[in-house]
Amino acid sequence: MPRADTPAANADVHAKVRASAADDSRADAWLALDKQLCFALYSASLAMTKVYKPLLAPLGLTYPQYLVMLSLWEHDGQSVSALGDRLALDSGTLTPLLKRLEAQGQLSRERDVDDERRVLVRLTPAGRLLKAKARRVPPEIGRASGCEVSEIVELTRQLTTIRDALRQHTEH
Repeated sequence: MPRADTPAANADVHAKVRASAADDSRADAWLALDKQLCFALYSASLAMTKVYKPLLAPLGLTYPQYLVMLSLWEHDGQSVSALGDRLALDSGTLTPLLKRLEAQGQLSRERDVDDERRVLVRLTPAGRLLKAKARRVPPEIGRASGCEVSEIVELTRQLTTIRDALRQHTEH
């Protein structure tokens, strides 16, 4: 081993410093904002809701209200808790959405006759009719995204896989 004050020892130290700096630089590259999956998802979500806003305005719906309606069009008569689970919304967020949709005449909330602790959410005739008007929204989103249908299907599959893995990770 070279003595600490020799040129060989100094070269070893400088090589280790350069290697360490290169490792730090590679590690720091992963800290770039545009390399973060979380930021890509977050900013894409913001951009998506901006595209939805003018498409949903003629329906009288906000984006979160649209999600509630999508879930009810798929499966009417859900309990509030099942709807919250499906949409990943807590009752403090979901209840005001449901109250506004009820005030608009799109849905009704009623106690379950078999279990009065449960509140069931059902579409009204107006809420069912709104589905026909909403059919134009997905094709517009597809056009705005610039993606082919097959790309949207695959991206949705990948994001669902990521979401499910992240949920499972946080549950453990």
